Amino acid sequence: MYLHPPDPDLTERIRHVGEGWGGSFEIVPAADWRGIVRSFSGTVAHLTMYGRPLAELLPALRRARRVLFVVGGAKVPADLYRLATVNVAVGHQPHSEVAALAVALERLRGIPSPRAFPGARRRIVPSARGKRVVHRTKDGRWSH
Repeated sequence: MYLHPPDPDLTERIRHVGEGWGGSFEIVPAADWRGIVRSFSGTVAHLTMYGRPLAELLPALRRARRVLFVVGGAKVPADLYRLATVNVAVGHQPHSEVAALAVALERLRGIPSPRAFPGARRRIVPSARGKRVVHRTKDGRWSH
C-alpha cells in the first residue's frame, strides 16, 4: 500500500493489525502520489462514488494484468479523476475508503474473503449475535 501523505502512526497501527490478524502487508510512504499513478504500468482504478458502476467494469478489471486501486480522502484532487485509467463507482452514495476497497477486492476475486489469513493469531467466528474471536495457541490450534 502506498500511503500519501506518509503517516508513521497509521503505518504502525496497520502493521500491528497485520501481526494479529495475519496476511502479508507492506506500507510504502508516498510523497508523490501523482508520480506513482503516472508511472504505473497497468490499470489505475480510482474507487469513488462518481465513476462508472463497479459491476460494469469488473470484466475489464479481471482481464487487466495489473491493477492499482486508488482511494482518496475527504477532498480528492480533481486531477486524480483525469490520471486514473478508470473511475469506478463502488455505489453512488458516500462510503469509506476502506469499505470501497474491501467491496472492490471481494467482487473482483468473486469469492468470499477467508475467515483467517495465513499467519493469523486471531480469527473471527461468524455469530448471529455478539463478537466471537478465537486465538491460535502455540501448538497451532484455535482456542476461545
